[in-house]
Amino acid sequence: MTLHLKKTVVMVGMMGVGKTAVGTALARDLGVAFIDSDAEIERAANASIAEIFARDGEPFFRDKEAQVIARLLRGPPSVLSTGGGAFLAEANRALISAEGVSVCLQAELDLLWQRVRHKTTRPLLMTSDPRKALETLYEARAPIYAQADLIVKARHGASIAQTACAVHRALLENHYLEDDAE
Repeated sequence: MTLHLKKTVVMVGMMGVGKTAVGTALARDLGVAFIDSDAEIERAANASIAEIFARDGEPFFRDKEAQVIARLLRGPPSVLSTGGGAFLAEANRALISAEGVSVCLQAELDLLWQRVRHKTTRPLLMTSDPRKALETLYEARAPIYAQADLIVKARHGASIAQTACAVHRALLENHYLEDDAE
């Protein structure tokens, strides 16, 4: 029995939760393409996300992000990793709900901090107190991420493969995968 995705799986959640790493492993397991919306935006703009934020501002970036996500959702089923802020926009959530399935990876704040504290590619953490900035984002975004179709815990000590397996299992249990015979 071979299982196929019915819709694109859209990985959402906080920066550092593992959307790209887990999404890549999941796509490999499912035999579909993995697409990172931030990488698509960077390729189109020929600039990094940090450069786009600095040059054009966050509203410009969010507009381009929405356009890229809409385009990618129109393609064949795949695994799409989005930036941490993509799911915050109501229009993006509605589009993802209509065209795909959102999977929120959740992690404790301390684990996220451990993963992002040395990164220089996180524009929203470029403050005098990046830990506090992360905590503020976490508290503001958690209720919105909780609206995702599926929620999977990214646990401390769990490997990327183990977390991808948990997402795969959640997709299967919630009927987002179909048998070739169907």
